[in-house]
Amino acid sequence: MNTKISVSNFNLHYGSFQALRDVSVEIPENQITAMIGPSGCGKSTFLRSFNRMNDLITSVSISGTILLENENILELHPVELRKKIGMVFQRPNPFPKSIFDNVAYGPKAHGIHDKHELEEIVEKSLKDAFLWDEVKDSLNQSGLSLSGGQQQRLCIARTLAVEPDVILMDEPASALDPIATLRIEDLIQELKRKYTIVIVTHNMQQAARSSDFTAFFHIHEDRAGYLVEFDETQKIFTTPKNKITEDYITGRFG
Repeated sequence: MNTKISVSNFNLHYGSFQALRDVSVEIPENQITAMIGPSGCGKSTFLRSFNRMNDLITSVSISGTILLENENILELHPVELRKKIGMVFQRPNPFPKSIFDNVAYGPKAHGIHDKHELEEIVEKSLKDAFLWDEVKDSLNQSGLSLSGGQQQRLCIARTLAVEPDVILMDEPASALDPIATLRIEDLIQELKRKYTIVIVTHNMQQAARSSDFTAFFHIHEDRAGYLVEFDETQKIFTTPKNKITEDYITGRFG
């Protein structure tokens, strides 16, 4: 199995506070990797490090390496990096534009303006996000007019439109109802055929159902987040190597 993202001795500070300590992990290609752990353990911070969203916070300092295949993401231009590593956030965040323009936004930003080409990209992206059949006759309507679950799939289609290598998802179903959540989970399973997916979730059942690999983070006594263990999801949930992992999985703390 090929490695898509390789992280070595990664540390992150907010000013003098260390949020992540010495994280090393290899994220496999075309698999779904879930990051789990108690609140405040740094899993969302770590996820955002993959496409350098933390650069937007002035007090952040980092050390270590994150390689996307053989490229050091810390040396890539953020715009180029975010074309390769897309992000879907916790709450749906469509632009106040039409459904069509939401999906076409990224390709236009990267220089594609041919109407026919944009139409093909929008249709393909919406189909890949399981949304085309629901919106194909209303592409000029505002993306904000859709239901919460549809909005989240629209945001996924927007991410797919620039053909990333990796899709990051920060609790993508936490704001959705159970039916919409299952649709997102089905969609994620379908997407791993083409993409490497890394998802942060607080939902143990979702991690167990939806991921191939799981990274369990915990909080050190000095409050820094660290990676306790990383393995195939089935092993993490049935035969974890570490007692702390077992205690978290079985609900002894959270």
